Amino acid sequence: MDLDAFVVEHAGEWRRLERLAARRRKLSAADADELVTLYQRAATHLSLVRSRSPDPALVARLSRLVLAARGALTGSPTRFWPAVIRFFTESFPVAVYRATPWWVGVAVCFIGVTGWLLAHYATHPADVLRFVSQQEVDDMVNRSFEEYYRQAAPQNFAFAVWTNNTQVAAICLASGVLLVPVLFLLFVNAFNTGLVGGVMVGNGRAGTFFGLLLVHGMLELTAIFVAAGVGLRIGWSWIAPGPYRTRGRALAEAGRSGMVVALGLAAVLLVSGVIEAFVTPYLPIPVGLVIGGGAWLAFIGYVVIFGRSAAAVGATGDLAADEREAAVPTG
Repeated sequence: MDLDAFVVEHAGEWRRLERLAARRRKLSAADADELVTLYQRAATHLSLVRSRSPDPALVARLSRLVLAARGALTGSPTRFWPAVIRFFTESFPVAVYRATPWWVGVAVCFIGVTGWLLAHYATHPADVLRFVSQQEVDDMVNRSFEEYYRQAAPQNFAFAVWTNNTQVAAICLASGVLLVPVLFLLFVNAFNTGLVGGVMVGNGRAGTFFGLLLVHGMLELTAIFVAAGVGLRIGWSWIAPGPYRTRGRALAEAGRSGMVVALGLAAVLLVSGVIEAFVTPYLPIPVGLVIGGGAWLAFIGYVVIFGRSAAAVGATGDLAADEREAAVPTG
């Protein structure tokens, strides 16, 4: 391929395409048709150059030209801030609201199992020693449980907690399609919480345990419950898709809503991480409980108010109808 001859032959078309793309909002019908034709030809030229004579400068020039032409054809993307506002006032709260039976069910089961384990280990200290030594029990009761929240500078601890909890939430959502991994993860967390709680309560430190845990845990655990509930809902969607959807379509719709929830929970868990790092270890427990309880009530109220309002007008947390794939109802 003679690259110089190729450039000379098509340079006029590229200049014309560049001018049309720059006039994107002032094109006549004929100009728009010409833009489409020249865009398709430029895309072909780019493919040819890449495969036969990959000159970096020409590839970069044609790539910019094709991208500019594509932008002129498809229009500008949705403005950033209106999209963010719509996400937090409609998409996220309605996705959480519609999944309420799932995450409330998860919360009830988790609290029930954790409470049973806590009561068992608090009254059967010998069983605790199957998992931890007496020295570790003494250290937990007298020092390590409280010092855990002061192990690093608050800003570093907040970031570490946030990333860890976000990872747990993401695993719940991503593995929900298989159901079992979510249930296993919930049980492991319930077991650990029940064991530590049993140790603390059994040694007369119930106030310290519940006081420190609940300050940030009300919001943090609720976010994890939401992630697990939505994850299980994604898994159930392909088991029982309903009478008018294929399994693939049901899974796609639940998965897209799950991604919305994942993004929103990252913000919620950031708040709980800040509370855990800056409030739990440094403020009196009653004050911390007021702050943590206020944050939890604010989140529940936010989901109920905005979620119910969005659901009333038919929002689901899924993509807009014109952005979804075409689908035909199934019987």
